[in-house]
Amino acid sequence: MELTLADEAATIALGRRVAAALPGGLVAFLHGDLGAGKTTFARAFLQALGVGERVKSPTYSLVEGYEFGDRRAFHLDLYRIADPGELEWLGLDSLAEPGAIVLVEWPERGAGALPPVDLELSFRHEGSGRSVGFVPHSEAGRRLVDALS
Repeated sequence: MELTLADEAATIALGRRVAAALPGGLVAFLHGDLGAGKTTFARAFLQALGVGERVKSPTYSLVEGYEFGDRRAFHLDLYRIADPGELEWLGLDSLAEPGAIVLVEWPERGAGALPPVDLELSFRHEGSGRSVGFVPHSEAGRRLVDALS
């Protein structure tokens, strides 16, 4: 599935829409160049889930964790990782918890150290806007894409 996002407001609306369609836990890999909309999407998605906190970019901390109700969400930005082995000291065992929601920017930098992906989103610059492609890799990912179609 491929969508066109005219502006930042459309990216925010997509994040909210995906959160509303979320069936449960999810591991999503967010691909795209700098400024393509990954963090804007992640922030809107997490806020729509009700994390109730200021959602900050994990560019320097590498991972931000959120608890809301009985659920946990994690937002990772691996841009500054040179080798997946560097993730070992972060204690990412909780990413594999059943029902956890995990959003990973720059997932290719954590190859082999991340939980299996349910859904990949690829953000691209398109003129003055953006486009995003969805590729499901699990039943949860397929259900989510179907709900958005």
